[in-house]
Amino acid sequence: MKNKSKHTDESATQSVAKSIFRIPTLEAPVQIGFTDQKVTAHAGLSAFAGFLQWHKLALLLRRVLPQGSSPNSYRAEDVALGYMAGILSGAKKLAQVAFLRRDPALAKLLEIEAISSQPTLSRFFGRFKGVALNTRVFGGLWQWCLERLPTLGGGYTLDLDSTQLLHEDNLQAEGVRTGHTPRGCKRCLNPLIAFLAEPKLVAGFWLRPGNTVSFNNVISFTLWILSLLPRHVRIGLVRADSGFCLQSWLELLEAQRLHYIVVGKLHEPVRNLLRKNQVWMATEVEGTEVSECLYQGPDWPRARRLVLVRHRELPNKRSGGKSLLDVPGYRFQVLVTNLGWEVKPLAVWRRYNGRAGSENVIKELDHDFGLEQICLKKFWSTEAALSLAIFAYNMCTLFQRHLGWLDKVTASTLRFRLFSTGGIISRTGGITTIRLAVPLYEREWWKRLFEKLLSPFPNCNAVEPWPPSGPVLT
Repeated sequence: MKNKSKHTDESATQSVAKSIFRIPTLEAPVQIGFTDQKVTAHAGLSAFAGFLQWHKLALLLRRVLPQGSSPNSYRAEDVALGYMAGILSGAKKLAQVAFLRRDPALAKLLEIEAISSQPTLSRFFGRFKGVALNTRVFGGLWQWCLERLPTLGGGYTLDLDSTQLLHEDNLQAEGVRTGHTPRGCKRCLNPLIAFLAEPKLVAGFWLRPGNTVSFNNVISFTLWILSLLPRHVRIGLVRADSGFCLQSWLELLEAQRLHYIVVGKLHEPVRNLLRKNQVWMATEVEGTEVSECLYQGPDWPRARRLVLVRHRELPNKRSGGKSLLDVPGYRFQVLVTNLGWEVKPLAVWRRYNGRAGSENVIKELDHDFGLEQICLKKFWSTEAALSLAIFAYNMCTLFQRHLGWLDKVTASTLRFRLFSTGGIISRTGGITTIRLAVPLYEREWWKRLFEKLLSPFPNCNAVEPWPPSGPVLT
């Protein structure tokens, strides 16, 4: 028998075993069998892999991540890249990431030895044993993301928030404690997260035990975030909810000459302000009236500007704020700000409302990046695993910005429309080839996508968000 030429296109060979099932359909039965041909369900991740190669991300990860002590262990950057690819593919636990080892293309696309097994992933995250290492590693990664942003006239908006990650059935994980959540007192973790609102990018993440009070470590966290900012990234406004309305924190922002809008706490003196005969001004927003005043809190060394907002409770309309028993029919909001008086009260309220974008990012992190599911036995290991998952979110956001997309889409949409594109793996001319299984009318779009991603120089040629639609079937 003659030897096959090394230039043989192996994709032409398709070995299919005898069919083992026959599924009846309305027109003709469909036979189900097996094939020896290499097929990947994640060929679309090749676009994201090209983006990672463009940024030389493996070199960055090699520089900041702790390497294993065994000479036979996987390189840290290989483990991290495989983990991030698993998260982007929809995995929400280490075991689900490890399941992707069966995909024959992912390791080749990422230029790593293999997708790590669950024990390997656990040992990798077990290297993170304290605050110093976690802060150094992930501080470097957050800073790298921020350096990718352009200068913005007027500065970026920094949103600070906390959230509760419920783990009611996890009785052994460090840091999972009973704390106050929107669902009552539950076992949870209580992290701090910082966002830049305009690019929807995470600027920092600290994990805290579930029984932590909302303002714990806020000052240290804020100073750390500000230290990570590159010189060309300036903060024009800081926003936060009432859990951050702390005198020492407000003083810090004022010392840093940062403008802020923070939800005030409804203590009794503030409630009395709302009950008094304030001069309420009608606005163009139906049912919403505003007022403003100078107010000095019990522990404040000086008075600060308060913007008072009340919303008339209207049928079929959900209003923000809190209600007062002795002022029925209204819901109230109190905003503490150091914006100049030339910024009208309604404008202050509207600028604060933009903070809803950070809530949407938290929801995406929970649903698409495993923030609510990932929990390891050791506290610092959990923080590292969650931080790396959030870094994958940042890379997903920067990927869209690189392509010139003006409207960000969620990872689940990217996964459905782009990453989960199937493909056939072969060797053509001695080169591994992945043939994307996309219809003819989409192929020009895919070509433009790869031309953009693989160009050695940045260019302004944006790629439209999605390929053209196919013919309508009737």
